[in-house]
Amino acid sequence: MQQPQSRVIVVMRHAQAEDTAASDFERRLTDRGRRDAQAAGQWLRAHGTVVDHALVSAAARASETWARLAHGAGWELTPDLDRGLYSAGPESALDLVRAVPDEVSTLLLLGHNPTVALLAQLLDDGEGDAEAGNQLAMGYPTGAISVFRLEGPWADLGSGSASLTAFHVPRG
Repeated sequence: MQQPQSRVIVVMRHAQAEDTAASDFERRLTDRGRRDAQAAGQWLRAHGTVVDHALVSAAARASETWARLAHGAGWELTPDLDRGLYSAGPESALDLVRAVPDEVSTLLLLGHNPTVALLAQLLDDGEGDAEAGNQLAMGYPTGAISVFRLEGPWADLGSGSASLTAFHVPRG
């Protein structure tokens, strides 16, 4: 009998964005947001996280967060920019994750609140790192990162099916 494959999903909220732009979709990162996104990448690199697939909202602030994050982490991965993640609810975001190919072992989903906070809460089985769980319960500020471990295929991901291993709010 084959053992279930251990996988990692990183759920991240975009970094701090400017208050106004021609449209909400076009809002870009602030200077602090750019520094925080880079710091997030450095934190992930320091913790040995290397993603092999990324689902990123196509909104300017999210795609810019990805660029700074990837630079800080030393990743050269091209993300899947998804317009649907801009307005997706947690169940729609979860559907996107369930469709990820089985060969992906570490996935990053980068989007917006309230979706990413609700998705992180939905995934959490309550059996992971207690301190990270406490931090997650306190809110999901810009740039926040939740790291989860799960066993089995992406298609089986659902409510309470992943263990929170880390929560971090980068400030560069």
